[in-house]
Amino acid sequence: MPKKGGKIAEVAKETQAQCKRPKLDAAPSVLSFESPASLFRSLISPIEEEVFFRDYWEQKPLLVQRNDDLVAAYYQSLFQLSHLKGLCSQGLYYGRDVNVCRCVSGKKKVLNKEGRVNYMQLKKDFDQKKATIQFHQPQRFKEELWKIQEKLECYFGSLVGSNVYITPQGSQGLPPHYDDVEVFILQLEGEKHWRLYKPTVPLAREYNVEPEDRIGSPTHEFILKPGDLLYFPRGTIHQADTPHGISYSTHVTISTYQNNSWGDFLLDAIPGLVFDTAREDVALRMSIPRQLLMQVNTADCTKKLSSLLRRLADSLESCRELRSADMKKDFIMHRLPPCLGCDSDPLTPGGKLPKLDSKIRLQFRDHAIITVEPDQENAVSMRSSPCMPGVGSGRHVNCSVRETHMMGTEDDTASEDGLAQQTHGLRFPLSYLDALKQIWSSSSVNVKELNLTSDEEKENLALSLWTECLIEVL
Repeated sequence: MPKKGGKIAEVAKETQAQCKRPKLDAAPSVLSFESPASLFRSLISPIEEEVFFRDYWEQKPLLVQRNDDLVAAYYQSLFQLSHLKGLCSQGLYYGRDVNVCRCVSGKKKVLNKEGRVNYMQLKKDFDQKKATIQFHQPQRFKEELWKIQEKLECYFGSLVGSNVYITPQGSQGLPPHYDDVEVFILQLEGEKHWRLYKPTVPLAREYNVEPEDRIGSPTHEFILKPGDLLYFPRGTIHQADTPHGISYSTHVTISTYQNNSWGDFLLDAIPGLVFDTAREDVALRMSIPRQLLMQVNTADCTKKLSSLLRRLADSLESCRELRSADMKKDFIMHRLPPCLGCDSDPLTPGGKLPKLDSKIRLQFRDHAIITVEPDQENAVSMRSSPCMPGVGSGRHVNCSVRETHMMGTEDDTASEDGLAQQTHGLRFPLSYLDALKQIWSSSSVNVKELNLTSDEEKENLALSLWTECLIEVL
């Protein structure tokens, strides 16, 4: 999954006006969009969800060969080589939207031109140079992929990106390599010959190319056909080519769980834990030794640090709420909005005002989070995805966020500042935490039953959430 940063100049300005897109080659869905869980279950069918996480997730590859015409037709409708002509006319750029590459002597050769993609030139490189076309984040343009990835982000609680790879016959786009993401591959058109190898770095944290003489013999080798699905864990070394006799292959790689490990969560949660524990534990407020920061060798401090870490571990046992520093904010700021359709009306408060005797429920529960952050002194926030529910949100922002999903900008700071204004959430005293959890975890709840001390607080909380379209009155 490409990282969110990169050279993506003026992506919102270039693509914002293209929100409404024609539906191309629609096919009946074979996936269930009833809920995030039902979507995932239908994606890996006939493998059971429990079996998948027990036997395959982060452990070994899974190949599902379906030989089902209905599934094959649906997969083909997600993205086709023929779609590129229309997409190029909307303003695609080399590097930002499309990479043209080929594996030559075990190395990736990039054949990108400068500036805007010309379809005739792209097709010429594809036909004559046997180059692979890598199309970045197609969910920006294809509504069905938007629906799939938005549901998967809800299911995993992690960002989900994608790339389409179109490779002509007798050619290979990328050398043997491994990725830092969990990978789900959907074969859309043609056939692809895959070879998988034992990881040299299990559950790798970064992308890396591996030389042929190091990876040994494949542990798995097979042909993917339309409608087939392949999963493999991060760190799995892989390479793929389009066999001779097959005009070309198209597949989409859907990826998730980048920088989403226990190590990442510890890096995120430890600052807040230290902040809270230091308030109560004088040992953490004591001075470090004189000139410690000037020393090259700090080995003498390891015993003291080990002791303090044990005190933190003891404090964690009785911790009421871990304060998230960045991971929650990053997820909620960069995830896809709900797929309501570009023609849907902006969300505005409507219906009955919530009263003490009202029954309420959270809207878009999968897109709302509760955060307690280190810089929020005795405060808790409820946040929602950018561009949906909330005053000032609507179709224009909904589409612009979708079209920059997983793309990043040249100026990440400016971009994230803008998103932060849309995702600041509603801030309440920390005493409101239990009431917010009630609303978040219940299918519905009576305002008068909220876990707050006064009726006034209960009504004010409900009204604040209603004003931001976060709840509806039943």
